[in-house]
Amino acid sequence: MTVCRTRQGEVRGRTSPDGVTSFLGIPYAAPPFGALRFREPAPPEPWTGVRDATAHGPTAPHAPYAPPFDALVPENDIPGEDCLNLDVRTPAPGPGAGLPVMVWLHGGAFTNGSGSASGYDGSAFARDGVVCVTPNYRLGTDGFLHLPDRPGNRGLLDQIAALRWVRDNIASFGGDPDQVTVFGESAGAMSIGALLTTEAARGLFRRAILQSGACHHYLRPSSARLIAARLAEKLGVEPTPKAFEAVPLKELLPAQVELRAEVGADPDPARWGEAVLNMMPFEPVQPGLTLPGPDCEVDLLVGSNREEYRLFLVPTGRLDVFPESSLHAMTAGYGLDPAEALPVYRAARPGATPGELLDAVATDWFYRIPAVRLAESVPGSYLYEFAWRSPRFDGALGACHALELPFVFDRLHDPAYAPLLGAHPPQALADAMHGAWVSFATTGDPGWPAYDEDTRATMTFTTTPTVVSDPRARERLLWEGVR
Repeated sequence: MTVCRTRQGEVRGRTSPDGVTSFLGIPYAAPPFGALRFREPAPPEPWTGVRDATAHGPTAPHAPYAPPFDALVPENDIPGEDCLNLDVRTPAPGPGAGLPVMVWLHGGAFTNGSGSASGYDGSAFARDGVVCVTPNYRLGTDGFLHLPDRPGNRGLLDQIAALRWVRDNIASFGGDPDQVTVFGESAGAMSIGALLTTEAARGLFRRAILQSGACHHYLRPSSARLIAARLAEKLGVEPTPKAFEAVPLKELLPAQVELRAEVGADPDPARWGEAVLNMMPFEPVQPGLTLPGPDCEVDLLVGSNREEYRLFLVPTGRLDVFPESSLHAMTAGYGLDPAEALPVYRAARPGATPGELLDAVATDWFYRIPAVRLAESVPGSYLYEFAWRSPRFDGALGACHALELPFVFDRLHDPAYAPLLGAHPPQALADAMHGAWVSFATTGDPGWPAYDEDTRATMTFTTTPTVVSDPRARERLLWEGVR
């Protein structure tokens, strides 16, 4: 057992045989319920004595993933109101070590996930000389529903509160508060994209790694109001904070799931606004697209996976039955001219089915092009693409969304990842990718040339990682001028 001091009191962690000390379930903010429901995060109450920090704290309330994703995506569910907590893993507890710090923001479409899922165990980062912090933040209605007379984007405010806790306390755990890298995947990366242009987050992190998410996914206030009104209608209440507070979680959480299904079943922009394209009715709300510019004070590493959208097409069986007519409609919905764009995508994929072409187009719109736009906006950024293909589903799953996670965390043998990875994933690739993340957090350089519009250097993570200049340039050029 090891004890460290925070501003609220002392915490007791546990040291494993490999020398990594874990402090679990440390509150960084007060429980966001009762008088604090739908409010800004409040400071946690101090305690006397030594608080036990050897078990994970409660997770933010969420409904489980629907099948088949419940078997594919790592997640845990721990009940309790004290859900604004975080885990710290360190190789050198106590002040004075001055190690780089990495703060992980989990994904889950802003409605699912937690920092304490086994797949996000930061022990490998601690093993390699980094203090790793994994917070929870509010999700769904509590985190992102747009409500009158209440602060918006409460999930982002939680993330900022967690980063402030890191600034104020991490030196006691061996970390350097001036060497913080925030990293995240999917909704976590999209959160970072928003934090990059949020004044309240300025100065809280020096570097950022955005995996499969950037700055392009958000709701405008008008769309967010539509979604709040529809959720209130489903629940039979007024769209006010007081009315939502009165709805039991056992009713509220299933209604959120049903609402997302409604968006997919009737993707009418008049009903849902921007949510019809990314199927996320809960996400950051902002007036429009904002990218950080050349004066950005944060070093960036950003990228995506080669076949992200297959996670949503292959396990559901949609890949093989997706119709050509819907491919044309969705391509147009993303802002491309199908008559111009689809021949370009087909030329690089002879014999591809409409579902396979949808994967390529949707992956670009949802993930790759936002990563490129962010790298273009901040000179000196680094770009990557994860391209190793999973053997699962007879190889059809490919380099899908979330597949890079066990490589980044060097957790190829975590049972939670087995449904995505299949047998015998390449450890050498985990060594390379995890090592690049550690190098970037430590020095600001992941080990390949920075991205610029002349060479467009992109590290491609396959069994043999290789730097590629402007991969799939013809397809990239189709998106010039498209939001």
